[in-house]
Amino acid sequence: MKIHIQGGRLIDPANGVDAVNDIYIAAGRVVGIGQAPAGFVPNRLIDARGLAVLPGLVDLSARLREPGFEHRATLESELQAALAGGVTSLVLPPDTDPVLDEPGLVEMLKHRARQLNQSHVYPLGAMTVGLKGEIITEMAELTEAGCVAFSQADAHIADTNVLLRAMQYARTFDYALWLRPEDPWLAREGVAASGAMASRLGLAGIPEQAETIALHTLFELQRATRARLHLCRISSAAGIELVRRARAEGLPVTCDVSAHHVHLTDVDIGYFDAHCRLTPPLRGQRDRDAIQAALADGTIDAICSDHTPVDEDYKLLPFGEAEPGATGLELLLSLALKWARDTDLPVARAVARVTSEPARVLGTRVLASCGQLGAGALADLCLVDLDAHWLVSEDSLQSQGKHTPFLGMELPGKVRMTIVAGHVAYESCPPPTR
Repeated sequence: MKIHIQGGRLIDPANGVDAVNDIYIAAGRVVGIGQAPAGFVPNRLIDARGLAVLPGLVDLSARLREPGFEHRATLESELQAALAGGVTSLVLPPDTDPVLDEPGLVEMLKHRARQLNQSHVYPLGAMTVGLKGEIITEMAELTEAGCVAFSQADAHIADTNVLLRAMQYARTFDYALWLRPEDPWLAREGVAASGAMASRLGLAGIPEQAETIALHTLFELQRATRARLHLCRISSAAGIELVRRARAEGLPVTCDVSAHHVHLTDVDIGYFDAHCRLTPPLRGQRDRDAIQAALADGTIDAICSDHTPVDEDYKLLPFGEAEPGATGLELLLSLALKWARDTDLPVARAVARVTSEPARVLGTRVLASCGQLGAGALADLCLVDLDAHWLVSEDSLQSQGKHTPFLGMELPGKVRMTIVAGHVAYESCPPPTR
């Protein structure tokens, strides 16, 4: 299929492009920007005037609930939701059932995702067997099976000696470890951020020290091993400052933040709104403002959806008993655009935080395949009406997970078309074609 996308505003932060440009696609790749290759005759001409053409979004954390939790969501439903949100590449945490700690499970998942021919799925391998924090997995075999890095998801490692050995192993073979910094003892039984709001509501709190103490531990071990670390879902101003110092010191560390934490604070819990029961918990306004500032200056590399579909029954429980998590795949781009507009930043800055920067976090094995639209790049892209607004409702969400703190809100930016590897995978009120 040869496609000519005509007259769209190409926003490609990886290549420093923000201008009206035609794009030419053939054999699943971008074969020309601005000028067609010699002899190029398109099978389809797409009129993108009035629309932005962006690289396909790269989401660093999306639970697709398969295998093991198909009653909550399936690969089909969640990958379709990803396409509706312009997400063409996503990273799957290893806390499936069974856990992604064996090569056969990873290969099966990759095969099933390829069969669906939708967004690209990049699994994280479990860092320890069963995510129990005791025995390190065979990282080399998992890498051969298709894992891009290794993680504990939300499971903790109590034994720092196991963590040290995992970092030594990872450094030897240049694997990256993706870890969420949280001290298991300080966070135990907590359901909200410690502070006035949690006290007023009578909710067990998780202090910011749960994050900072874990970060101190990780950075000390990193100084000893020089292992590459990616910190998942930073949530506190104090934690961000520690990351800033570590990067200034030259430690090989990157980090991301959930799209929810870019906008919300613990005050949004209101009267025990379980939609705001998230992991890590929503913190105070000072923390939210620090997150926005760190995104602007690059201390935080990427925004992720932290997509976690949750059953209705588990969200209708009292706040402290409700299951944490929210849907986010279809909201990722809109929430990034909203952050840029609220803080008066260029649209390209927001686009970078959900395209080129998360692709860079994934590393050189994946970088050439996603997050940018230079000549020769894989033709993963989306056409977006930046001026349109849409209402977040259960009916407007294609994900099986319908729970989000943003229900009832109007958000900017509507994806009109998503193209994956050169084929049109999603259309919503498509632009005119000839």
